Amino acid sequence: MSDRPIWRGTLRLALVSCRIALLTARHERNNLHFHLINPDTGHRIHTQAVDAETGQAVERSELARGYEVEKGRYVVLTDEDFDSARVESSSTLSIAKFVPAGSVGPLYFDSSYYLVPDGEEGADVYAVLREALQESGMMALSRLVLFRRERAVGILPLGRGLVLHTLHEESDLRPAASAFEDLPKATPDKEMVKLARQLIERQVGEFDPADTEDRYEARLREVIEARKEGLEPEPEPEEQPDRGNVIDLMAALLNSLKQGEPRKAPARKPPARKASPSRRSKPAPKKRA
Repeated sequence: MSDRPIWRGTLRLALVSCRIALLTARHERNNLHFHLINPDTGHRIHTQAVDAETGQAVERSELARGYEVEKGRYVVLTDEDFDSARVESSSTLSIAKFVPAGSVGPLYFDSSYYLVPDGEEGADVYAVLREALQESGMMALSRLVLFRRERAVGILPLGRGLVLHTLHEESDLRPAASAFEDLPKATPDKEMVKLARQLIERQVGEFDPADTEDRYEARLREVIEARKEGLEPEPEPEEQPDRGNVIDLMAALLNSLKQGEPRKAPARKPPARKASPSRRSKPAPKKRA
């Protein structure tokens, strides 16, 4: 087990169980982090807690958390108040029921964790459950106290292992009907839908993790590298938007099908690294007369 588990316990299904551990699936090792800087001095800026009414500075160790019950009126909670509301933690992840994996919409998914066997004992139970979920197309539902909060979780197979997803509760999600209520209710023309499907089928491909690249962050890294070397970053060429109005949707779809296969965007080259002094080529020695 390469990473340190954030949770250890027992996965239980009816009368069978196995020891398991939870590993974070996401890391922020590649994310850019910035500090507030005084541009005149180049020094970092430290924020300070200030009373909004008196303007007096307050030590962070003296602060408390409060819930606003009405404008300007707060109920202050102590650590004991938060402890009294905490759900009793359990080291057992009991599977409550199974549901078709496709019945849980993508909006419910929150964070993802790798669920792995904790030791060799019970690894056969783990493997059997993984295969059973894979063949049945089901998701296992359970509950887990994670970071002092009880979360509903779903367990799905992934390759040779299992992945645990924390799930949003329904009250956290805005109803889709409220977002789509003003959409037209007319049924689209079947021929145009057929043409659109042909466009889709022509561009079908395999998912590549590179498809999810944060191009803004990649470009920002190039800018940082240029600034570090004292250079002006090269501006990114702007794409000219198509300002033509689509009057005849059928004609537009037909013209799209007549066009050739879409060209893939060239892969972004990583920013050139400045050679270290030890690797720089030395000037050839001068010949003596």
